[in-house]
Amino acid sequence: MSSRDDSLHCQESVDAAPYVLGALDEPETYREHLTGCAACQAEVAKLQPVVDALPVSVPPQHAPEYLRDRVLAVVRSEAELLRAAGDEADEVPRRRGRRRWPQGAGAAWVAFATSAAVALAIVLATEGSQPARVTSAQVTVAGAHASLRQAGGHSELVVTGMPQPPRGKIYEIWLSRGAAPQPTDALFGVTTSGAGAVAVPGSLHGAKEVLVTSEPLGGSAHPTSAPVIRVDI
Repeated sequence: MSSRDDSLHCQESVDAAPYVLGALDEPETYREHLTGCAACQAEVAKLQPVVDALPVSVPPQHAPEYLRDRVLAVVRSEAELLRAAGDEADEVPRRRGRRRWPQGAGAAWVAFATSAAVALAIVLATEGSQPARVTSAQVTVAGAHASLRQAGGHSELVVTGMPQPPRGKIYEIWLSRGAAPQPTDALFGVTTSGAGAVAVPGSLHGAKEVLVTSEPLGGSAHPTSAPVIRVDI
């Protein structure tokens, strides 16, 4: 292995969390890398207890296959986003009231894994109790599709066939109530196949549209580009 693999800051460590979550497309390649990289071994050892605790952090439920696919789509989209951001992920300026990547990709993954478990519990809790309302979105990208799923007071935007945001960019969700679109803390990327799913925070009461634009990493206070996704509520 190269000296880079022995570094305390191995670039491959971004794959440690998706590896322990079982979300890597080629885990064998990373497993081989682990045999000679002390930094990644330490990262996996640090994250494994968190992942092991996830199954007992929510009530046991049988998740349908499509729901598992949606959760893994989020996991993989976050992996692609962190990989694309590289070292810049730790340097994004913080905007008041907005989300920022935590220091270190591993920390970002720990935060994401925990929130994914909570989101899964919420979806499972509402899945069987209330019918979901699904609204198709208008998408400006040819071949891409998006829909807004509302159930039990929770909303989720699911996309397929979307291109990954340009380097240094991220998708941001906005809510329009008739005036200027209001930013949310929902920032997301997509997998290499264009799939992704993200919870829409807060209440949609009074909202007329859910919008998605491509913004600089860390999000924007005001849209800097035209919406690529628009959902009329």
